[in-house]
Amino acid sequence: MGRYCEFMVQVCKAPEKWREFFKSLVKEIYKLGVDSIPLVTIISIFIGAVICIQMKINIESPMIPAYATGLATREIVILEFSCTMMSLILAGKVGSNIASEIGTMRVTEQIDAIEIMGINSANFIVLPKVVGFVLFIPVLCVLSMFMGLLGGAFIAQFTTMITMERYIYGIQSFFNEWFVWYSIIKSIVFGYIITSVAAYYGYYVHGGALEVGQASTRAVVSSSILILLADVVLTQLLLQ
Repeated sequence: MGRYCEFMVQVCKAPEKWREFFKSLVKEIYKLGVDSIPLVTIISIFIGAVICIQMKINIESPMIPAYATGLATREIVILEFSCTMMSLILAGKVGSNIASEIGTMRVTEQIDAIEIMGINSANFIVLPKVVGFVLFIPVLCVLSMFMGLLGGAFIAQFTTMITMERYIYGIQSFFNEWFVWYSIIKSIVFGYIITSVAAYYGYYVHGGALEVGQASTRAVVSSSILILLADVVLTQLLLQ
């Protein structure tokens, strides 16, 4: 933990050349964020459809209003799936990418070459990744919400389980705007955890290709555990 904190102190220093930082920032936003849009879109649509089906099957009761399926689908997608579950999935894609990339730079002595030139290598390599993904992950979170609800709408449109009118009415019923902001706040924290932990494991790799793979695995596992821990803490703090 102490080593991680020392590493983040080095990462969070002001860049020496802002022009190079912004060039790297745009590149990382595209590589880590924009390239994740297809994955987020596909998973969210199918998960939204599955949630809608399961809600309809499990709350089939004359005592429960018909629009409850849409309402339950909305709450599950917004409160947990679009932020926590999606971040766990992105930890596998983005986290392993960062850890393996930085780990490869370490074992091929590229980081040593940067340090010899008098550049803060942690700041130069890691800060654009952390800032870029933290800035873009709210976009992925909102996109996941929309696509998850759209997946449920496909079930309402193309099956006879629930009518589209009741599904839309359920989505609109008792809507709490704070839940959306709550999900976005959690996604920002999770984005920081994914990038910083993965960069830490990659930066301190020693050995060869085998150790790079092991660091990538440890980064994903550690990120996932920390995301779940942060999810409990943030839920307690933000929804009291």
